[in-house]
Amino acid sequence: MSETTPVQPEPAATSTPASPRTPSQASIGRAAPRRGGTIALALLVALVALAGTAYVAWRGWQLEQASAAGGRAVDDLRQQVGNLGLQVNNLRDERAGLRQRLADADGVNRSLREDVLGNAERTRNLEDAVARLSERSVSGHDTMLLDEAESLLRMGRERFVLFNDAGGAIAAYTSADQALAAVNDGAYSGVRQSLNAEREALSKVKVPAMAHDLSLLSAMRGDLAQMPYRPVDMPVADEGAQGFFGRVGHALAGVISIQRDDGTPLAMADGRLARELALLDLAQAQAALLAFDDKGRTDALRRVDTTLERNFDPSDARVRQARAQIADMLLETTGNVAPPQLGAALAELSNARSVHALHGAPAAPAAASSAPAQGRP
Repeated sequence: MSETTPVQPEPAATSTPASPRTPSQASIGRAAPRRGGTIALALLVALVALAGTAYVAWRGWQLEQASAAGGRAVDDLRQQVGNLGLQVNNLRDERAGLRQRLADADGVNRSLREDVLGNAERTRNLEDAVARLSERSVSGHDTMLLDEAESLLRMGRERFVLFNDAGGAIAAYTSADQALAAVNDGAYSGVRQSLNAEREALSKVKVPAMAHDLSLLSAMRGDLAQMPYRPVDMPVADEGAQGFFGRVGHALAGVISIQRDDGTPLAMADGRLARELALLDLAQAQAALLAFDDKGRTDALRRVDTTLERNFDPSDARVRQARAQIADMLLETTGNVAPPQLGAALAELSNARSVHALHGAPAAPAAASSAPAQGRP
């Protein structure tokens, strides 16, 4: 703003020393008070004008200060706005970077998700493969045990049928039962029941003491050469003379007798023949004992006992001892009980494996077993 030039006050009239008043001076004296009031008024106006000018100057200065402060504030605001613009630009760049990072993270997450899904699929496939492998392992283990049990059952049956070896058959059946017990399938419990039933039947079979009987038969063959013959006048009990036809045959034999005479005394020839037949029967009994042929052994011993009764002296101690030993050996026979029918457990096991094979069970049936063993003749 432009400054107002202050009004200069008029210089006051210099005072002069009082002089005697003249009429003109008196008029001038009357006008002097009027001039002083004007001066005072002018001074007052000047003061008011000066005060107004000072106020206006002060207000202008304040406005200039305010304008300068406003300019500085505007500059500060502009600077702050510029800084905010820079910050906004930085935030935009950071947001763009964050968006890029989020996009990258999204891509990585998508890739990781695909990897996780792939790993899950591979894990399921691996679990299925392990399950199939475990199933095959269990299947192979069970198949091996079932094959072993079937072989043991067949071996035990054939050992008893061919050699009358009840002890060996029982051992084979026990091993087969242990193999079936280790199979992870409850469908073969019925086979184990049949197996135990056959094993109990085998345990009731009386098996001859082979070594003891062989030694007795060998000693008997040595003693037979020293046994005396039956005296000629000693009667022989004829077991066939029982009943009507037996008595008729005995009567006719007393009337008509047909013999072949080769010059040798008849009693001596019959004795030697009986001794040879007894020796042959003892040898046959030994062979049957070694072959586990209980029936052949029993028949041979009975023929020896009949020969000793008919052709040797019953009062001789060796004859009585031989017949007593033969009687004891005849008691040690499987004929005391019915021979067990083996093969039911084996057939049941084969049928169970065939049924499991038809239903897709892991245990495949082995070779078809033979027919159940029939009773020995």
